Amino acid sequence: MRYRLTGSNRIGPSASPMTNAKPAINLTVSGQFIADWLAALRPLCTEAQFQSLLKRSDLATDQRHAHGRVTLDQIVGLYQLAAVETGDEMMGLWSRPIRPRALQHLLTSVREATSLPSALYRFSTFWNLLLDEYQFDLMETDAALVLRLKPQGDVAVQRFGHMLILKLAHGLISWLARHEVPIKGVAFAFPRPAFGEDYAVIFPTLVQFDSPETSIAFDPGALGIVEARSTADLDLFLENAPRDWIFTSSREHTQSLRVRKHLSQAGWDRANLTRTAKAMHMTPRTLIRRLEADGTSFQAIKDALRRDIAIRDLQAGRKSVEAIAHDVGFSSAANFHRAFQRWTGNTPSSYRRKQAPDM
Repeated sequence: MRYRLTGSNRIGPSASPMTNAKPAINLTVSGQFIADWLAALRPLCTEAQFQSLLKRSDLATDQRHAHGRVTLDQIVGLYQLAAVETGDEMMGLWSRPIRPRALQHLLTSVREATSLPSALYRFSTFWNLLLDEYQFDLMETDAALVLRLKPQGDVAVQRFGHMLILKLAHGLISWLARHEVPIKGVAFAFPRPAFGEDYAVIFPTLVQFDSPETSIAFDPGALGIVEARSTADLDLFLENAPRDWIFTSSREHTQSLRVRKHLSQAGWDRANLTRTAKAMHMTPRTLIRRLEADGTSFQAIKDALRRDIAIRDLQAGRKSVEAIAHDVGFSSAANFHRAFQRWTGNTPSSYRRKQAPDM
């Protein structure tokens, strides 16, 4: 089931999919990435309701653990269902519920801004009316405009909540600018988790952990004027939430995502380090060094792309395992089986069975 805006809470069933979203290069994130979100969501529901939300979002049990992978569609589906059924548009991520229509009022406020810095200021003052345990402030220097989330006392950090609210700020000003605004830096007030590489999928910049405060920084020179947005634009943004702002589509993203995009377009017969470096106008040594700066390697990117394409095709159920193995560049189904089990903890066939709907 899909969702559209309704008069009461702006999120509800829809007969048509989103029409203007850009593909996220078949990206997935670790099941651990959403574990904090699920932990916050669970107390808001009965156990039966919680399990129903997961089932309707196509989130199988194995996807929610260390080896599991979660797709953009599954994140969007769970968000759209949970925001309505819990009556909290941030689904337990903050101490006070964020009541229905809050996001609509936020968009109505920021679209009246005359500049992107002004929109960020409106964003901060809006959330400062709603949040108890944190307050935003906006600090401007010659080098950066920094939106900081400052704790009010000794409070536990909700990792998914901190990620989501920073990404909402980025998504809103990108919506107002009509292009994805470059990010100068992102910092989080928690240690780097085991799934730290997933944050590169969300934010088109290098991400720091173990910082004193959670923050997102922009280059003031990149923050231009606000482009006029109509009520229809606002409605479409809400209808697609959070698809249009949670996964990055920026051309400014890290080297690792640029390599991934090249590999997804080049074909597996050309998916080697030398050819990729040449296509990106650098030497293989330079590419290796830049990927190391992103905390990854060419082979790791290639394997992650293979894994995510295979997951997509196994979930779709239209191709045989042998065909999928060939499509992602394996010389034999046996080699693909071994690699897929190493990536996910499941064989391709068992993974497909677990994704099949209950009869």
